Amino acid sequence: MANVSDDGTRVETGPLGPFPHVCRPVFLISAILIIGFLVFGAGFPETADTVFQGAQKGIADYFGWFLILVTNLSLILTVYLAFSRYGDIRLGAQTETPQYGLMSWIAMLFSAGIGIGLLYWAVAEPLYHFFSPPVGEPESVEAAKQAMVLAFFDWGLHGWGIYCIVALSLAYFHYRQGLPLSIRSVLYPIIGERIYGPWGHAVDILAVFGTMFGVVTSLGLGVMQINSGLETFLGIPDNIFVQLVLIAIITAFATTSVMLGLDGGIKRISNFNIYLSFALLTFFVIVGPTLFIFDSFIENVGNYLEGLVHWSFWVESYSGTDWQVDWTLFYWAWWISWSPFVGIFIARISRGRTIREFLLGVLLIPTTILFFWFTAFGGTAIKLELDGNPGLIEATKESYGQAIFKLIEFFPATPVIGGIIIVMIVVWFVTSSDSASFVIDMLTAGGHSDPPKIQRLFWAVTEGAIAAMLLVAGGLKALQAAAVVAGFPFAFVLLTMMYSLLRGLGRDKLVLYRADQWYETERETDINTPDPYRDEHALRGPPEVASGA
Repeated sequence: MANVSDDGTRVETGPLGPFPHVCRPVFLISAILIIGFLVFGAGFPETADTVFQGAQKGIADYFGWFLILVTNLSLILTVYLAFSRYGDIRLGAQTETPQYGLMSWIAMLFSAGIGIGLLYWAVAEPLYHFFSPPVGEPESVEAAKQAMVLAFFDWGLHGWGIYCIVALSLAYFHYRQGLPLSIRSVLYPIIGERIYGPWGHAVDILAVFGTMFGVVTSLGLGVMQINSGLETFLGIPDNIFVQLVLIAIITAFATTSVMLGLDGGIKRISNFNIYLSFALLTFFVIVGPTLFIFDSFIENVGNYLEGLVHWSFWVESYSGTDWQVDWTLFYWAWWISWSPFVGIFIARISRGRTIREFLLGVLLIPTTILFFWFTAFGGTAIKLELDGNPGLIEATKESYGQAIFKLIEFFPATPVIGGIIIVMIVVWFVTSSDSASFVIDMLTAGGHSDPPKIQRLFWAVTEGAIAAMLLVAGGLKALQAAAVVAGFPFAFVLLTMMYSLLRGLGRDKLVLYRADQWYETERETDINTPDPYRDEHALRGPPEVASGA
């Protein structure tokens, strides 16, 4: 077994059966945990539902304040770092240029970070908040404004702030310090070389576990929405058999993309989906209430910024209600559970960018696109309801996945647009699956930045198989809650990341150079600094740095 991987990392890796390059503790323990939860959820769906839903509610009731605190700290730190003295540090050598062009970079980070949720919730969530607001009278103008603010809040700066912290931590310690592209590397400023032992394995296993169940749950939701669209437009029955066939077909697409690699597969598919999304958005803006969309977008953003502090710290302590359990707290735990997957993937595609460019890009570009998307689709749906066009609220109450298909019935070329939406869901499915497979493979290969394709194939097929088994067992809702429960411990890792990142940046060589501080430790300073009375001739410039070891 080798103790140095092909890309220079020091995590012990070696062959395991047909897989040529894995970190055995991470791979085996992750696989055992995933299979164990899968058997429990599939074999005892009612018990699993009770256990996981109860655990999710317990986290929300007793640790909701903690999730809110961690999420707010992530956003605050992201904004601080973007405008701090660390902003000019480049993720790699200071002379490097970005590995991917801006459009390809945006397309890939957007595909990995959002995926199916863009179509699943864009209409359903604003409508839900409209007819069931946490504060105020339902289905009123004020409820409409509040609904858009809440949708922006759940999909806006806070979630992307979490992604920023995880992705920047990984990119910095990998590209700048030469550590593995793995969650374990963020512990280096705290435990040093011990990241290559049990502590490092533990945080990587948490990341694999949360990533797998977070992605699989979303894939299951996507398949059900595809089936709903096929039933609406082609009369294909909405049942488990059709959903299993869809999973098989889409998993085949995903495995093909995985085998083509990052540039040949994920990059091209992500670019295609961005173009398709832009075309759909353009169509809605042109044939829909164009002026209303642009006007309300500006107003929605203003209302969101105005209420940002209020909603960021609102915990229902005085009202005694439980609206946050189903929405804000669920979303915060969900964003955190996805952050290892999305963070590693964003770090992988961001070499060569400065910290400022990286943070502002990841924080603002997807958020702006999402805000306009939710305004065009969700805002238009609310306007139709306010104008007296019934049906959308009823469709949302019946099935969240049906909401967007009901909306397009109010516009021309409904079958064509419905077909485009179905294709988009499929492509989002593929990009989420192969991105997750790529990331899980990196984690189980000890942080290898380009792990063997056969291992990516294994994880892509595993995701499809798990999604299929969950649908057959009917335990999707229970394991959706399990994904949040599995991701909750990562909130503590996220706090650790913030401390480690600040500590690492404070000793970055560019920061030390600009501060005319030639040595990183007090010992190196003592060894190498000349005595001002005996070595005046040596004070003409920085002396040769000797090792402090």
